[in-house]
Amino acid sequence: MADDAPWLVVGLGNPGREYAANRHNVGFMVAELLASRVGGKFGRHKRGVAEVAEGRLGFGGPKLILVKPLTFMNLSGAPVAALSQFFKVPVDNVIAVHDELDVPYGQVRVKRGGGEGGHNGLRSMTKSLGSKEYARVRFGIGRPPGRQDPADFVLSDFSGVERKELEFLVDRAGDVVEAVIGEGVEWAQNKYHGS
Repeated sequence: MADDAPWLVVGLGNPGREYAANRHNVGFMVAELLASRVGGKFGRHKRGVAEVAEGRLGFGGPKLILVKPLTFMNLSGAPVAALSQFFKVPVDNVIAVHDELDVPYGQVRVKRGGGEGGHNGLRSMTKSLGSKEYARVRFGIGRPPGRQDPADFVLSDFSGVERKELEFLVDRAGDVVEAVIGEGVEWAQNKYHGS
């Protein structure tokens, strides 16, 4: 893998104002934060149904292509695969940022490869990329209370209590993405999994 290969950071979510504050859309929130950090602006890309923002991490740093697929979560993979080919991004340089039911709210975890844990956005990406070996930044949303259906839970907005910490946690998830790019998955795990 070339050191100067760009990075494709995919924020998973659903398009549309009615979904914007949903737990399932935290990937979009992190992508927007990273775009603001690198001075990029999202615009519709000619390849794939997605909004894309570009920038560099630091002066002369690696190129970042930030992606918000506009196909709805279950079909995220096709635009991601099209953009990874267009920008010549190896699968090792693809990072998915997504909500994670199996991680408690307030925690951000990172891993490379593995299963999809019932997450349809990841399942679609794995199928379209033909590989599970991309990195995942897993934003913990915890399990739904009581007997609430997980599908309803992920499509509901963060609670008032959760929103008090949300900005800080989105910022931390952005830091984790930058750590994966700058130092690698293992380094990011060692730094962030304790907190």
